[in-house]
Amino acid sequence: MCGIYGYFDRSGSSLAAHTLAAMDSSIVHRGPDDSGVFAANAVAIGNRRLSIIDIAGGHQPFVSDDGRIALVQNGEIFNHVELRAALQLQGVRFATDHSDTEVLLRLYEREGLDFLPRLNGMFAIAIWDGREPENPRLHLVRDRIGVKPLFVQDDGRQVLFGSEIKAMLAAQRARPMLDLPALQHYLAYNYVPPPFTLFAGIRHVMPGTVLSVSRAGSSARRWWSLAEQTPAPQGFAQWQEEFLALLDDAVRLRLRADVPFGAFLSGGVDSSTIVALMARHVREPTRTFCIGFPDARFDESPYAREAAQRFGATHCERIVQPDMLDDWARVLWHCDQPHGDASFMPTREVSRLAAGLGPHAALPTEEAIAMGRPGGAGVKVVLTGDGGDELFAGYDKYASFMADPALCELPAADFARHYVEHTGLFGEQARAALFQPWLRQRLAGVDSVRDVAAPWFEQAAHFDRVNQMLHLDMMLLLPGNNLVKPDRMGMSVSLEARTPFLDWRMMEFAFRAEGRTKLHEGDKKHWFKRAVEPLIGEDLAHRKKQMFTVPIGEWFRGPRKTWLAALLFAPQALGARLFDMARVRTLFDDHVSGAANHTRELRALAALELWAQQFEPRLPA
Repeated sequence: MCGIYGYFDRSGSSLAAHTLAAMDSSIVHRGPDDSGVFAANAVAIGNRRLSIIDIAGGHQPFVSDDGRIALVQNGEIFNHVELRAALQLQGVRFATDHSDTEVLLRLYEREGLDFLPRLNGMFAIAIWDGREPENPRLHLVRDRIGVKPLFVQDDGRQVLFGSEIKAMLAAQRARPMLDLPALQHYLAYNYVPPPFTLFAGIRHVMPGTVLSVSRAGSSARRWWSLAEQTPAPQGFAQWQEEFLALLDDAVRLRLRADVPFGAFLSGGVDSSTIVALMARHVREPTRTFCIGFPDARFDESPYAREAAQRFGATHCERIVQPDMLDDWARVLWHCDQPHGDASFMPTREVSRLAAGLGPHAALPTEEAIAMGRPGGAGVKVVLTGDGGDELFAGYDKYASFMADPALCELPAADFARHYVEHTGLFGEQARAALFQPWLRQRLAGVDSVRDVAAPWFEQAAHFDRVNQMLHLDMMLLLPGNNLVKPDRMGMSVSLEARTPFLDWRMMEFAFRAEGRTKLHEGDKKHWFKRAVEPLIGEDLAHRKKQMFTVPIGEWFRGPRKTWLAALLFAPQALGARLFDMARVRTLFDDHVSGAANHTRELRALAALELWAQQFEPRLPA
């Protein structure tokens, strides 16, 4: 697990050493153990390393023997052992004992980019190929579903890239500019859907995509697509056997590490299944981590305790005060963008616990980490249950939306629009009412369904309606929000999160299955729960889903009312320049009085302000 950054300048200019150093230090939290950079004329690729595999030999960048290829990665290649063995049979020699990053270099030397489909992992890779001096290239590669982040900015002359947006901002002198269409999309979806970001000119390298940069320009191509699956009928017994075998092997591969590891455990069906499978493959008890709350409505710790005991885990839990709003600004700094999702804050708390940090503790210095994990009780790697809900229809929104059978009969475009409106934040009319006239005019041609969701629905036209919904969330919600959460909150305390459900074999398996196996007469994860019942027990398998969140809406009516008003209605607030503040005041007053519940809307507006206070975006002229 690491962070990567770099640039390529088509005009032949080079960035100053102090600028590269600023890019490096901006993501030190992603890799406090080591750093390295390869620099040549008009190009550099750098890495901040959190040492997980081949601690002694895994220093990056890796450079070819002739010095003409350099490579860095953020992430892990879980099948590197098998890939290395295959290369050794072909006579390839390695300089390291078992570095997964060196395997990438040797594969690229022999196969070019054709090796990508052979990788089982989570990764963002940068490859500098200078073998043709008149036509050098920079390749930026992102894993299949976007577990690892990768951003790029290309102004036609200079290309900047980084694992986090702040690495690119560190290379710029001017304040960043707000991307207005992306702002509309944020308000529509409750997160900024990829490839958009709130920073004008900065975009995601999309999941399953390689972006190749040369002096002549840039070109992107998809090297993997979830929509290529063809659903086929299957009986439950066969489905269960294949599902459990795939997930078991995905867990086995993700236990490869040279450092202590554990798991996040909530006692829900996803995390319980992962911990149950981990117990099959480890000699010592699995270390599990959970936070709880004094308010029983949001406290999952009793279920986590029950699951830990069932699987013989060494369990660590911490009861925390739910009001974490004082940490919200720092959470958003790590995210680079606003998110209306409140669960980022408790995710950061459980990440602190797993890393051996006290509640609300500051990130330790590089020197402290080099001497050992703070407190001596932490781990560097956790397995999580992320991805299970998006693959197998685990959210209430799927059941509530599909409760109306007539929706399935709608034309594809109408179905897509209804789904986005049902699951999103501000609908089209609500956004229009919120925007100031000048902003409404500037965004008149922007359609947050047509421009963002519709292409993904079109790719999935051969899927049934359930799988069409899930495909959209796999391609937008996961890389735009739900995978940002474990990556950024884990990396904020130098903790790596691994996601067995998002093994590429499991993803393809899930989308070969019909929607009825996932959502049947309102029963979410229909076959999933039946499949894991023998493994985790009936109570855990069929336990009602409990969202991992905190009661912000109640705080906005009580102890945090004044705080929220000061944030939203400050004269210098970003919203004062963008929104009809009378409309914002109505949302606030109706919520505080109890006349309406505008928790989600106010949460998103508050996150936008906290983000703007730190990144200070300029408005377009």
